[in-house]
Amino acid sequence: MSVLTRKFNTKYNTAPFSKIENKDYKEAFLQLIKEAKSEINQIIENKETPTFKNTIEALDFAGNQLDRVSSIFFNLNSAETSDELQKIAQEVSPLLTEFSNDITLNEDLFKRIKAIYDNKEELELSTEQDTLLDKKYKGFVRNGALLNDKQKTKLRDIDTKLAKLKLTFGENVLAETNNYQLHITDESKLKGLPEGAKEAAAGLAKSKELDGWIFTLDYPSYIPFVTYLDDRELRKELSIAAGKKAFQNNEFDNQENIKNIVKYRHERANLLGYDSHAHFVLEERMAQNPEKVISFLNDLLSKAKPAAEKEFKQLTDFAKEIDGIDQLEKWDGSYYSEKLKQKLFSLDDEKLKPYFKLENVLNGAFTIAEKLFGLRFKEVFDIDKYHEDVQTFEVVDSEDNFVALFYADFFPRKGKRNGAWMTSYKSQYIKDGINERPHISNVCNFTPPTSTKPSLLTFNEVTTLFHEFGHGLHGILANTTYSSLSGTSVYWDFVELPSQVMENWCYEPEALALFAKHYETGEIIPQEYVEKIKESASFLEGIATMRQLSFGLLDMAYHGKTQTIEDVKAFEEAAFNNTKLYPDIAENCMSTSFSHIFQGGYSSGYYSYKWAEVLDADAFAYFQEKGIFNKEVATKFKENVLSKGGTEHPMTLYKKFRGQEPKPEALLKRAGLID
Repeated sequence: MSVLTRKFNTKYNTAPFSKIENKDYKEAFLQLIKEAKSEINQIIENKETPTFKNTIEALDFAGNQLDRVSSIFFNLNSAETSDELQKIAQEVSPLLTEFSNDITLNEDLFKRIKAIYDNKEELELSTEQDTLLDKKYKGFVRNGALLNDKQKTKLRDIDTKLAKLKLTFGENVLAETNNYQLHITDESKLKGLPEGAKEAAAGLAKSKELDGWIFTLDYPSYIPFVTYLDDRELRKELSIAAGKKAFQNNEFDNQENIKNIVKYRHERANLLGYDSHAHFVLEERMAQNPEKVISFLNDLLSKAKPAAEKEFKQLTDFAKEIDGIDQLEKWDGSYYSEKLKQKLFSLDDEKLKPYFKLENVLNGAFTIAEKLFGLRFKEVFDIDKYHEDVQTFEVVDSEDNFVALFYADFFPRKGKRNGAWMTSYKSQYIKDGINERPHISNVCNFTPPTSTKPSLLTFNEVTTLFHEFGHGLHGILANTTYSSLSGTSVYWDFVELPSQVMENWCYEPEALALFAKHYETGEIIPQEYVEKIKESASFLEGIATMRQLSFGLLDMAYHGKTQTIEDVKAFEEAAFNNTKLYPDIAENCMSTSFSHIFQGGYSSGYYSYKWAEVLDADAFAYFQEKGIFNKEVATKFKENVLSKGGTEHPMTLYKKFRGQEPKPEALLKRAGLID
């Protein structure tokens, strides 16, 4: 029997990573799908009248071990993948899609659910039970329960194709990231580059038994290069390499994958009776429909565009003044932004980084979580890990009760996809009187330590750590009965509220004093730096807002109406037309590596970052009114947002916390777009 097919004999029932061999997965998936089918059949064959307990609740708990193994496998496929894991993913994804369809397209099971749903007014259900019933019923309808047999067969075929296409898309982006390196042997070409970035590049070259320096498309290598390197041609070379990931007409090209993903998503939506994929997705979002999303994005655009154009002119004039450049290009943006920031605020990341040692920043996030929510994080060394870089922490409350297990995985490596994310290895739920506590993970790609320096973070990496930690807290503090409503299982345009609100503490002197200490002297970050961080918080915010809005509008262009895409690049250019600041680069295409919408869960949902910013600015304004460590406000946030998951409509939860609906003024003020 595979180690994966039974409860793990480990502390807190944690994943026994070191005991799992890759060959175990396929066998485990086959066995656990079989067991889960048996559990589903027991529900269907139950001769008793369908009730909430014997049908809805039983269905939510069915396939629990399959869910766990799926989370372990697919999390590793993102954080520590290999050719072998990717091959297994391609084999098991269709099996899981088929199993999922076997459930949602089962007429007898749906009859039981519908019988309960049709009589729900007569049942005395709790709010959470009512939400679960609603979610299960809609989940079946939205996945084809009302289709005829021919349509159901077509839906199964589409879902299987989509599962494989999304996997392939992600694999191609990772392969293109891993396949590129810029090898430099002449040190004079590295003028302007910070010592830490040079040292990391030299270390990478040495690890490959090469002289000189190697730069890659991983963010900790890429970002310092395009931000600080004086050599414009080399910045251009790396920038273009990043922009043409999976857009090179080679075996890793994603253009056909995009066309097919978009086509099948639209076909699927039409089959289910929706005008478009966006109409289908947004029915289950706070925003409700594409028209409202596009109106929201365009309203913000009307306020951000004048500011963005003014900032872009300021940046262009500055580049011309200091270097005689007439036309600002994409590879110039970060470089001259940083130079201008230094001029205006006498502030640059290299000055700040010594105050942001990774361990101190992480402990600062932990301390803030303790002050706000009464949580304590204690590093433990007896939990199995999937990579030596991973740290494990026990999370306890003020009375020493175990709350959660927290994995932290911070540095880039070959088998890890770019970016930063929060995920879960075990969901929280309550069954048989036992509150099963969650195992939560934050995965990032931060600047690694070198032979002479610890990991020193840029300020952007500091806010990223707090952002992902906010998602982590949403998982850690989950306290619901059903796993499908637990933690981050909320409307997609609400899920970014806990993460984005946490970023605000990075700008507060009271919070910075807890962790921004010089890694060599222990000196707390000077007050003048803190003031400059706050001053510069809205620096070039118009440009940053336009960039986010452009991605949201591109997402809606792909998914907002049924269409055939002839040319991915031309389609992207048309979608970007109203948000364009820089000249286009012919050999680049952003869409082919837009993993958020073509691999992750953000299709028709990229707008949610800006949507959640409205919520987070309004929420943090409440903290500022009462004090950023005010226990009463923090408890309201914990009890009405962080612990409640998706048990109620998000606007209901938000109003219980805030006492009112969110207003956009706080965001526009914070971004410097209104006075």
